Amino acid sequence: MVPDKSILFFDIDGTLLTEEERTLPESTKKAIFKLKELGHELAIATGRAKFLFDDLRDELGIDTYISYNGQYVVCRGEVVYANTINPETLEELTAFALKNNHPVVYMNDKKMTTNVPNDHPYIEESIATLKVDAYPEQEEHNTARQSDIYQSLLFNTEGEEKIYQDTFTNLDFVRWHPKSLDVLPKGGSKALGIKKLLEYLDFPSERQYAFGDGLNDIEMLQLVPNSVAMGNALPEVKEAAAFVTKDVSDDGISYALQHHGLLPKD
Repeated sequence: MVPDKSILFFDIDGTLLTEEERTLPESTKKAIFKLKELGHELAIATGRAKFLFDDLRDELGIDTYISYNGQYVVCRGEVVYANTINPETLEELTAFALKNNHPVVYMNDKKMTTNVPNDHPYIEESIATLKVDAYPEQEEHNTARQSDIYQSLLFNTEGEEKIYQDTFTNLDFVRWHPKSLDVLPKGGSKALGIKKLLEYLDFPSERQYAFGDGLNDIEMLQLVPNSVAMGNALPEVKEAAAFVTKDVSDDGISYALQHHGLLPKD
């Protein structure tokens, strides 16, 4: 038995789920249930919208999560923090993106919509990698932008984000796909969401763990003392972590948990 309880934050894509197929390895599922059995607090920390991982939360029985890269935080089923993109800024971004022929997707707490026909190849290609049923609908009369938008997606190719970073200094742009970027309020990150959550859950720093593989995990891995980068993580993500485990598809989660003594070795 583990003498003290810990809190563990897990990214989804490339961490809990495999990179290509977006499937949950059996070893990871068993590890999650064993951690719960031992009484640890488990949380998901993802760039996904909350409605894009309902099934995974249900499958794993996890009701604490940080979604939209820290903009929407739920603690044991209760919303404890929500942060939205300024509507005027969003309108300015949309107009600027249209001039550059770059589509935008808007995410509230229930669905995602887009300002262009939803068969745009950049949208299709990037959303398809998530292996989800949901798909952005084309908005009507800008109605989606009148609701609380926690995160947007901007679609362009690598390198084209610089003009947006230079123009919209009150937003953060984080690439998650060769054709797509997350758009967040300035300073928004999984790390911020974790800080907000830890205002409600009292865990000492030495009992905090985080697992990730992507660029949007860097701040989280730098914040949490016991940080773990997956073996399939990008080089700069590995540099930000205290420990590098095996690939997600090579039982990387269970290997790291055993390394830290949270689970017994096989």
